[in-house]
Amino acid sequence: MRDLVSLSYLPIVLAVAVLLGACARTSNKNETVLTFSGSALGAEGTLVQKQLKRFMVLNPGIRVELQRTPDDASQRHQLYVQWLNARVGNPSILQLDVVWTPEFAAAGWVLPLSRYGPSSGDFFPATIEANTWAGKLYALPWFADVGLLYRRTDLISGEPKTLEEMVASAHGAMSRRGGPRYGIVWQGARYEGLITGFVEYLGAFGGRIIDDKGEVVVNRPEAVRALEFMRDELYGSHVAPLDVLTWHEEEARFAFQNGNAAFMRNWPYPVAAMSDTAQSKVAGKFAVSPIPKSGTAPAGHSTAALGGAQLAINAYSEHPNAAYKLIAYLTAPEQMLERAQAVGQYPTRPALYDDPRLKTAIAIPLDDARRAIESATPRPVTPIYTELSEILQIELHRALVRQAEPRDALNSAAARINTLIDRTGMRKLMSQTSRGQ
Repeated sequence: MRDLVSLSYLPIVLAVAVLLGACARTSNKNETVLTFSGSALGAEGTLVQKQLKRFMVLNPGIRVELQRTPDDASQRHQLYVQWLNARVGNPSILQLDVVWTPEFAAAGWVLPLSRYGPSSGDFFPATIEANTWAGKLYALPWFADVGLLYRRTDLISGEPKTLEEMVASAHGAMSRRGGPRYGIVWQGARYEGLITGFVEYLGAFGGRIIDDKGEVVVNRPEAVRALEFMRDELYGSHVAPLDVLTWHEEEARFAFQNGNAAFMRNWPYPVAAMSDTAQSKVAGKFAVSPIPKSGTAPAGHSTAALGGAQLAINAYSEHPNAAYKLIAYLTAPEQMLERAQAVGQYPTRPALYDDPRLKTAIAIPLDDARRAIESATPRPVTPIYTELSEILQIELHRALVRQAEPRDALNSAAARINTLIDRTGMRKLMSQTSRGQ
């Protein structure tokens, strides 16, 4: 079931949206008023306001108001769902998490962008795939987030080429005199972070959750091997902490940052803190790369889970053309470069990775960042992803804590996901739109 904010909060949420709409209607009749809802905290918020002001200078007939929403993704999702269910036209532009686009598109809450002719080839393919539903593009990728493998360069000289080499290097680092307590730290709690890690190991063994025909294949042999690897090699062999199955991103970051691990699976955000000699014991002693493929799976490939933010047009907006004009501006190369320089977020345009100005903006080598995004894989692109994820979280965790065998857990997950797809009538649509999930 989709999470919702408390019903007692709904009247307040709707009242705010109605008030914003009233303000727009009473403004200068010759002025188009847009409301933009996106990240608005700290340096990112400062940047957004700076770019919106510059857009208004370039487009004097358009006024943009920043509509603040919670920075927490779940809370923002809850507000969006309530506003859009009520057919409220504000915010005009929505910042979406990478897994929300098909849900909002299938519900009719965001507009397809085909009428505006965006050049999808200018963006990394995975970011376009994640924002395409029923053959139509519904959002433009604003910035990318990808799963990375962090490595202690003072303990392990070279990037591991296979998962098996990674585990062997982790054990070797732990066995060294004065070596770290842990070989690898990761996100093993029962939440979305567990799914992103599973997606990476699944790709490493050549598996998928849903195939090109929309068939659930999460219980195929490749997937079983991936889950067995997570249970036996990443946990059961004691290369990870005993309590890693309760860990999220920050527990892993602190362990690695404090010098207690040889490897870490995480997102790009820890790089800045871990490069600060005032707070990090591994400053200048780590590198990043995508999770490697398995050396025992010919169909496997290096895989990074795709995250990040996208910009879409509210289907109930009174000014969709102006809204797209703002989206096109914010996702243009110069604004993406400025965002990278201000807050270190990764552009979704491959061409920018050849721009020397980006080199000083991204905290890791550009080639490593590009490789990670090129190996990025979206989670299943489906409107029912939230429910699908909840099923997988439960079954994966059952296998990792040895309450079920990996094969049995994945058979259960496949059966439950198939029931969900049939119940929601998604079978035909998913067979038409699935691409390399």
